[in-house]
Amino acid sequence: MKDDSFVPLLELQRGSIVESIHVGALVVVNAQGRQIASLGNPYQVAFLRSSAKPFQLLPFVERGGPEHFDLTQQDLAIACASHETSRRHLEVVAAFQAKVGISEADLQCGPHLPGDPEMLRYVLCNRISPTPNFNNCSGKHTAMLAHAKMRGLPLESYLSPDHPVQRDLLACLAEMSDLSPQEIAIGIDGCSAPNFAMPLYHTALAMARLCDPRDLPEPRARACHTITTAMTTHPEMISGPGEFDCELMKIGRGRLIAKRGAEGFQVVGLLPGVIDEYGVGIALKVADGDLSTRDDRLFPRSRVRPAVILEVLRQLGALDRERMSQLEAFGPQRILRNHAGLVIGRSYPVFSLASHPISYPVSSNL
Repeated sequence: MKDDSFVPLLELQRGSIVESIHVGALVVVNAQGRQIASLGNPYQVAFLRSSAKPFQLLPFVERGGPEHFDLTQQDLAIACASHETSRRHLEVVAAFQAKVGISEADLQCGPHLPGDPEMLRYVLCNRISPTPNFNNCSGKHTAMLAHAKMRGLPLESYLSPDHPVQRDLLACLAEMSDLSPQEIAIGIDGCSAPNFAMPLYHTALAMARLCDPRDLPEPRARACHTITTAMTTHPEMISGPGEFDCELMKIGRGRLIAKRGAEGFQVVGLLPGVIDEYGVGIALKVADGDLSTRDDRLFPRSRVRPAVILEVLRQLGALDRERMSQLEAFGPQRILRNHAGLVIGRSYPVFSLASHPISYPVSSNL
């Protein structure tokens, strides 16, 4: 990555000294391809990581997977999720697998510790070894296996880039982003599935079209509506209560979707009418990866992405002051305290999407 592709996004100040600066790139695009705003290089290539999950589900939904297996909106939401492995998440994933006729032994994602504080304490105190369903990508892998089984395709090789399911996922993402499959780079994700790297502009365009598929063929448009409805109806499945994506979608009231990815990636989609007559996509890459930590209650926390996204939505006029206040724990500006509770500094965004400051709207379209 070139240093000149990124610009300062967020500063941390201790006392009177700026101690840390986080840089990145971001672009805002509507469903017609018009670039509304950008920071840094809007064509910076980055891996989508888990932000790709709604697009990885799209061909399965378009082919009639939900009807074939009698799936619920919760099932579809967990397939788009980076879930926190709460008890409810595990229940939904297991029920999804039962409908498909597979087990977690078929998943090739590998296990990891839960993000959910309650489940993490339970696992550690009882010395439980996590299983594949604990992986926050287990819903996605269940959907990939369901897609393969529905079409009578091999299950054991479902993660191979040459598997028909994986080829379909790549082709679908390429169509949504106005690229050819050859223009999308492939890497292996943390869950062992193929993942995609492409310019931020094209990622934001795909997100805008997912939220506003009016110009897409009818089966694809219907599938897009099915996925965005599942995500907005069940934001607690997408991550978990208290996590940024979940809380942002709650206050979005069906007009906004959000999906984080590892290494500082984030996408947000706005449905038509929120800030533009068309749907709008936002794609963000934080250059340093925005490594998550846990707070004193064991909740996972990211320093940069939530604060930057909230400031972008504020400047675009997508969120009013009331809704911003409901998310103030995430930013945009935060007071920093040490372990004794003393105020020792603050963090704040340092960018403007326009040549002059944008005030809070009197009311929000959300």
